[in-house]
Parts: sequence; structure tokens; C-alpha cells
Amino acid sequence: MEAQGFTLYDMLARGAETYGDRPALIHGAAVTSHRQLLARVNALAAGLAGHGLGKGERICILAQNDPAYVELYGACAQLGVVAYPINWRLTAEEVARIVERAAPQMLVVDGSTLHLVADWPASKQNIPFWYQFGDTPGEGFTPFSRLYIASGEAEGERARPDDPFAVISTAAVDAIPRGAVLTHANVLTANLLSVAALGYSAADRYLLALPLFHITALGGLFAHLHSGGACVLVPRFDAEEAVRLIDAHAITHVSDFPPVLANLLDAAAKTGSKLASLKYVSGLDAPATIQRLHGQTRAQFWTGFGQSETSGFVTLLRYADQPGSAGKAAPLCRVRVVDDEDRDVPAGTPGEILVRGPVVFQGYFAQPDVTAHTLRGGWHHTGDVGRFDADGYLYYVGRKPEKELIKPGGENVYPAEVETAIRQLPGVAEACVYGIPDAQWGEAIKAVVEPKPGATLTERQVIDHVGAAIARFKRPKVVVFADKLPRAADGAVNRAAVKTQFGTKG
Repeated sequence: MEAQGFTLYDMLARGAETYGDRPALIHGAAVTSHRQLLARVNALAAGLAGHGLGKGERICILAQNDPAYVELYGACAQLGVVAYPINWRLTAEEVARIVERAAPQMLVVDGSTLHLVADWPASKQNIPFWYQFGDTPGEGFTPFSRLYIASGEAEGERARPDDPFAVISTAAVDAIPRGAVLTHANVLTANLLSVAALGYSAADRYLLALPLFHITALGGLFAHLHSGGACVLVPRFDAEEAVRLIDAHAITHVSDFPPVLANLLDAAAKTGSKLASLKYVSGLDAPATIQRLHGQTRAQFWTGFGQSETSGFVTLLRYADQPGSAGKAAPLCRVRVVDDEDRDVPAGTPGEILVRGPVVFQGYFAQPDVTAHTLRGGWHHTGDVGRFDADGYLYYVGRKPEKELIKPGGENVYPAEVETAIRQLPGVAEACVYGIPDAQWGEAIKAVVEPKPGATLTERQVIDHVGAAIARFKRPKVVVFADKLPRAADGAVNRAAVKTQFGTKG
């Protein structure tokens, strides 16, 4: 690599040199320093290289948060191997579709996900290596700990800043979730934007509780390691445990998607905690929940606009500075709001949000046509609608109709995927799915179902069927039935008319 290059592995090496024995990861009673983290990453990279894994090859990870997960990200960064994390809330069939597209050389699981893929080592001969976190792997899997070669040194070509680092799955637009390819430079730039906006330092500690397959957790992890801080890691979010850890480790930063913050505040009130160390909560939430945070703690809520495709936020501000706004374009980002011809629209007029800058992803994995369309004209077309005010603040409006997206609890759900699942239920003629406001999850899924003549269906049948066919977080919360769904002139269901007729309430 050229002398001018700097990758995520260089970031970890700099951390070891600069912050040394300061804590980098805290997991239970175990504390790993920045220096020790680099040593673990090097040992793991040597083991992966010994298996012949090299630049551009993929490793799929299907597991809850674990220190080894973080070390695997670091080892991939050193070798130029591409990390391809998978949502552990998906069904086995959904996971299989992602793995087929990813075509990995290795699949890594943990005890909580083994059941989804337990018989795969015997049936998927195209994947050479099967590993599991922990010391009691399933049949066909090897303990992940055996990959570490303490005295080894990884050989081969190293990553470059513009090489792919990770593929972060987005919503399943075409049955298989699209994978946003993020480079080292993408993530490093996002780190620096977060550090500049919020002012992270080596004194900060981050609760790494959101899943590491999500851009929010990945970004929070690397931004805090980059600034010399520590990440307190748990397998998954639990509100009462989070309160205990915040108080025990003086955690300063928590990431939020509904209902994380509401549950955290409820648990703090129950235990009598004031969350005294908390300085930042960043993410998206309802105004009433944000006001609770400001009223009950000294922390400030930070919000903005961003996507997996933009490596996180491209606008970011303290909520109290301009309530309701997503902020202004961050340094190194340009943001436009345009009409259907990509012409800028006046302040106050809604239009599609376009983004340009070094945080914009490289493209969708193995989907060149979709990539070309999304990045046409030298701008990332987000599919989101927003408007600027006269002072240049961006306000989020919603998704474009053809790219409608529902986000229950921060997850991405495309209506078409749920509609397809519902149509597979015997007795269903047609279905229309859309998002409705939800106090707990931010947004919930509503399904309007048209039964076939003579068919008898219940709300519970529809909900249970979807939960069995695809991930449970994609289940409708509300199901209503219609004798006939409104149709457009071409015979397709008229989604706008369905919303008008059946409303956006539960």
C-alpha cells in the first residue's frame, strides 16, 4: 500500500500506539486494551491468511455481538477480506438467500444462530470453512478460537482505503436484501464526521448494544475506537442491564432506535438511576421520548439523516438546537433536494434527497445495474424525500412512493416483501402493506387484505403466517380486511387510495 494510504487496520494500529493500555473493549469482567485488541486482530488475521483467505473474498457472520466479532472486523480490515454480517433475526430461508449472493469462503455463527444453519456444512460444499464463536460448536463447525495464531504474521496483499471493507444489508427489495458495499475510506470518514460533531475523546465510553450487522453499531464501534474511547459490549440490548452498565462503567454514549430509549428511561426510573454519566444519545425517536431524556438526565439527543449507503449520518445536529430538523450537511458531504428530473427545488418544497461525498457507498454487492441507477449523475439517490427550510436545515418527509419503506424499531421492511408473504396464505386474493405510527417501535406494519370469495381469514392467521414465512419483525401489527382493494387504471393495487380509505392508525 502507498505511503498515503490509511485503512481501518491502520486506525487500530494507531490506537495501539497512541492509547496503549487504555481500555478498548469491555465485555463482562474482561477488559481488552487498544494494544491487546491489535494483538488479537493480528493473530486472527494470521489464522485467516493461513486458510488462504485474501483480498476481496467474503466472510459471512451470523451472530450476536461478541468480542470475537469485533476482532474479525479488524482482521478483515488487515487482509482486505470483506466482512458480510447478516441479521440474526431473519429466517433460515432469508439467511440462505443472502449467503447465496455473498458466495463466502467462510461462515461464522454463534450458539444463538446455529439452529438456522446447523445442517449447512454437510449440504453447502461451496463454502470451505465453518466456524462458531464459543468452545462447544455444532457438528461440522470448528471453534473460532482455533483461528488465532499468536506468533503468526499474515502474509499477502493488504487492503487499500478504497477497497471494500463490509457489506451491510439493507431491505429486501427483490426478495434478497441489497448489500451496501462500504469501503475503508467510507467508514473512516464517517468516524471523523461523528468525532467532529459530537466531540468524542478517549474519555468516552459507548454502549455497544445494537447489533453489529447494523451500520449504527458498526459506526459507533469504530468512531469510539478511533477517538481512543472504549466500547462496553453486550450480546443484545436489555434495558435493565444497560442501566447497570451505564452506571458501572460511566458510559457516555448510547445509540437509539425506538423503543431503546423509552425502555432505558423506564428501567432507570425503576432502579432509581439518574444515568449521571450519559452525555449523548444519538439516533431517531419520538419528540416526547426525547423530551423525557432531556427532562430526566443531563444527556443531549443528537439526530440527523443517513442510511447504510451513506455510512451513517450525513446531517447531524443536537435535537434541541432545531427540533424536528435533521440538520445541515456535514463537512465533506453535499446534500440536495430535487424533483423527478434531478432539478433542485425551492426551500420548503419536498423532493428526493441526493448525497455526494466520501461517505457514499461503493455500490450494491453483485448488482451493477441497481448501483448504476442509484448513483446516476454522480449523486446517490437515497429514495428518501425531504425539504430544506430557508436557513438550509433539512427536514425528513418520507420515502418516495416507489421506494416505500417501513422501519419498525430501526429495521428496514419493504411492503412488497410482506405482501408477497401474505399472498402465499391460502384464501388471500390480494394485500396492501404500509407503515403506520407506533408509540413503541416508531413505526408499525399495517396490512389490508382482500380475501378470495368465500374464504374466512382472521387477523391472527395473517400475522402468524408472515411470522413463519419471513423474519418476525416483518409481521403486521394490524390487519384489516376489505371486500375489494382500490385499484389503479392498470389493475394494480392503488396504495395511496388504500391508505386514504383505511387510514394510518392501528
